[in-house]
Amino acid sequence: MISIIGAGKVGSAIAFLCGSSGLDDVVLVNRNEKKAIGEALDITNTIPNNSKIFISGTSDYSKIKNSDVIVVAASVKSHINTRSDIMLDQAKMILDMTQKISQFAPVAKVLIVTNPVDVMTYLMLRRGNLAPKNVLGVASSLDSSRFRYLLAKEFGTDQSQIKDALVMGEHDDSMVPIFSCAKLGNTSVNDLLDEQKKNQITSSIRSYWKSLRDYKGSSVYGIAKNTFDVINCIIKNQPLDTVVSVLLDGQYSINNLCMGVPVTITKDGVKQIHQIQITDKEKEQLRISSGMIQNNIARVNEFLKFS
Repeated sequence: MISIIGAGKVGSAIAFLCGSSGLDDVVLVNRNEKKAIGEALDITNTIPNNSKIFISGTSDYSKIKNSDVIVVAASVKSHINTRSDIMLDQAKMILDMTQKISQFAPVAKVLIVTNPVDVMTYLMLRRGNLAPKNVLGVASSLDSSRFRYLLAKEFGTDQSQIKDALVMGEHDDSMVPIFSCAKLGNTSVNDLLDEQKKNQITSSIRSYWKSLRDYKGSSVYGIAKNTFDVINCIIKNQPLDTVVSVLLDGQYSINNLCMGVPVTITKDGVKQIHQIQITDKEKEQLRISSGMIQNNIARVNEFLKFS
């Protein structure tokens, strides 16, 4: 069973992908129960004819019991300048959800979509006493998709020609595109781009959501599809190599925080964190990015009066 907390645009889009593919039963949980029921009734009409799955909406958190996967896609409001704008209000909301998930579904795989995703993933993990392999933030895979698109656009090719376009670090203004791994066909993009062009692409990735917001309001389908890919791999036990925010314990010389790194995910959660070869400059950028996350964790802990 898949439980999705938050029946807004993103949560409902994720539920639609799960329902229309017949992946598994879906429970939509929303503080406005009427909204959750309405979305469930609509998505129910997309279930394939040969599927036995069921989709329901509720405000009752006890309904998440026995979930294999829980997606946290709720938000108190939209951020404007950075994804950390509403961090403290988001933290209060996530803390409440953490308690409910720990009570009703402590062994579920928990996918955090709520921003700032690295801090919210850490908060859920630490305050829920959940297993690190079971809690991950979905966002860096979306940044990586955007990196792939921007490289394809730069080279005038389709996205299938771009390989290993990874974005690591914070899902915010300090995110780090790993140019040293990315390839156009079999050619390293490092050999094709000068520093000025790399800086331009980096800026475009970091501000992609702002450009998208100016056109349509917010990102929906990109994050929904990237989240669905993780859900699908867990439910079907089909290993997935991707980039998500997980707790680091010395990897990349970083400890005790969550940020985007390459991993393998299976039905058992995060199976392996991959330490890939990156340049000294990229290592330094990751160090700076981790510092931004650490500062935000400290702010949240102070706000919530955690030592």
